[in-house]
Amino acid sequence: MKVEKVTATDAALSFIKKLEEKHGPLMFHQSGGCCDGSSPMCFQDGEFRVGESDVYLGDIGDMPFYMSKDQYDYWKHTQLIIDVVDGRGGMFSLEGPEGKRFLTRSRMYTEEERKALQQENA
Repeated sequence: MKVEKVTATDAALSFIKKLEEKHGPLMFHQSGGCCDGSSPMCFQDGEFRVGESDVYLGDIGDMPFYMSKDQYDYWKHTQLIIDVVDGRGGMFSLEGPEGKRFLTRSRMYTEEERKALQQENA
């Protein structure tokens, strides 16, 4: 069983496609903290430098999604579900001028998913 650590709603996937058509390949990063860092940030691929303190969680809309290691330690028991809603996006995030913002929702993994993740990480 392959467990997805990050997924996206249909609305988010459609919006990601729109941003990709406008800006080219994209990437996402969620660092945590306050202000812009508490929402997933969308960048042109390579615009944000990913480092050793970041964890790759998977792809949404064929675009890589990363999270800071410190933040991941808090969220590792949940599947992240990226959505898009009306509102002001992060200052440096590509969706800002579109009148939309990405939003992270989550759900706890099932017991079966937790066991699969433990085996994957062993």
